[in-house]
Amino acid sequence: MTVPAPEFPPRRPALSRTALHAIRVVAVGLVLYLGFAYAVTPELWTHHEHQPGLAHRPMVTVTAQGIPGDPINVGLTGAQDEIIAAMDQAGWHPADAITLSTSLGIGKSVVLNRAYPDAPVSSLFYDGKRQVLAFEKADGVSARRRHHVRFWPVLTSGAEGRPVWLGAASFDRGVGISHYTGQITHHIGPDLDAERALVIADLTAAHVLTTIYQVSGIGPTANGRNGGGDPYFTDGDVAIGVLTAQSETQAAAPDHLPDAPAVTAKNRFWAFFADLARRIRPASQDSDGSFED
Repeated sequence: MTVPAPEFPPRRPALSRTALHAIRVVAVGLVLYLGFAYAVTPELWTHHEHQPGLAHRPMVTVTAQGIPGDPINVGLTGAQDEIIAAMDQAGWHPADAITLSTSLGIGKSVVLNRAYPDAPVSSLFYDGKRQVLAFEKADGVSARRRHHVRFWPVLTSGAEGRPVWLGAASFDRGVGISHYTGQITHHIGPDLDAERALVIADLTAAHVLTTIYQVSGIGPTANGRNGGGDPYFTDGDVAIGVLTAQSETQAAAPDHLPDAPAVTAKNRFWAFFADLARRIRPASQDSDGSFED
């Protein structure tokens, strides 16, 4: 009786030398890309040369529930009373504290379309502390649409020998339901860089800034989400304005300190992206503030 020979599966052909070389090239390219994208490039874009004390600090606020909120995107150098005076000269109103009376007041303002230029803003926290100062600038009659900014003291003595404050500026485009908590809240517009620019532009127009410069914030972010679940985009830098002494007006325009070449290149690329994002943003971002989810 003849025993049949065992059958073996056909051997797969060995990879050719060309294929092995291609795999090695792709692997090396992937390693180089990951290293450049996640290590080299962020290091080149990170800059605190004008305010070294801000290096390694958190650059995102959080809500009372611990949800990441609005990113830090603006800052001021000066004492608290100088900031209050400067923002007043720039046309921004200090926000009222949250009380039962002011909560009812903002509700009436939104529902009945009544003016309330000092309406309270919700609390955000930076480094475990609620905002110390908050200002707003109306966009229309009611408090439904408004520009606003919160500030926290961060350094008691910065590079200029004066206190440094960090802030989060954003635009309330309407009232609706938080995507995360289900609570009634303002929804913000996505373009945070425009709000940062508005704060600095208004202070510049009021002639109360001596110097303007940028430091690194959260870094370029194309699709961030704040504490209410609203999308935003930003180049990730923080614009800092140095206030005049006692917020007295000066005739000279503020000095603009230069950025590092890599940061300038990044900002040029981001400007193209931001312009594209503004053109294709959803129609809902331009809503008239009607109640939405």
